[in-house]
Amino acid sequence: MRPVAVTTPRRRRPWPRYALRAASLLAALGLWQLLTTLKVTLWLRFAQFPTVTQVAHTFAGRLGTGAYWQDLTDSLTRILTGFALAAVLGVVVGTAIARSPLASDLLSPVLEVLRPIPAIALVPVAILLFPSNEQGIVFITFTAAFFPVMVSTRHAVRALTPVWEEAVLTMGGGRWRVLGSVVLPGALPGILGGLSVGIGVSWICVISAEMISGAYGVGYRTWQDYTIVDYPGVFVGMTTIGLLGWLTSTAVELAGRRLTRWLPRTENTAPSAYLIRKGTP
Repeated sequence: MRPVAVTTPRRRRPWPRYALRAASLLAALGLWQLLTTLKVTLWLRFAQFPTVTQVAHTFAGRLGTGAYWQDLTDSLTRILTGFALAAVLGVVVGTAIARSPLASDLLSPVLEVLRPIPAIALVPVAILLFPSNEQGIVFITFTAAFFPVMVSTRHAVRALTPVWEEAVLTMGGGRWRVLGSVVLPGALPGILGGLSVGIGVSWICVISAEMISGAYGVGYRTWQDYTIVDYPGVFVGMTTIGLLGWLTSTAVELAGRRLTRWLPRTENTAPSAYLIRKGTP
């Protein structure tokens, strides 16, 4: 058998992909502008939709106002506070349930009953429970992110192979050494997946909570624009929500990639090697 030649594939440059993504976004905006300018009314009604230029003009005007930045700051403060609490407690509780039968027996029944309840349905509970709307909105945001993080952590920890833990114990390591050297690093990819899902769900719930019981924030302002029939303002709010959600999700993803640099990367790459045989035996 002749030797096998191994070649490393070239990684594709990202610029064509970025250009394709930009073109996709521009095409969607162009279609929106065309349908609203022509006031197309078939099955979907675009006659009352604002055009892209109207939304952009309103957006540019609001960027120069203090109210817009105040709403943005309030929403970001709520989402980051609730998400940070959910990240810490979700990892702690998920790990405890996966590692301790006692913790599982005590916490799992209650959590499994609460988990199917949508976080936004807890708005009346938050109003009754907390002395201020601000604390209630943070609570709803926390609840929305907690369960994805907790469930992902629980499954990731339970999926770890016991060989790694046994190896640390054989070398004299204790429980905390196992936790810090095996459990958390091994479960980190699963935990990061839960964090990525949690930040998205948190945005959905914080905006909904602001619409229902808030006095400030992007969700509150978007609802107010709807009540006064300011449709360009509504789309400004929707665009702001989308941008904020994309930025925070990207931040979580980048932080996760930095923390898991030791993992092999397979996204958008070809197989690690190609085998080229010069002949047959």
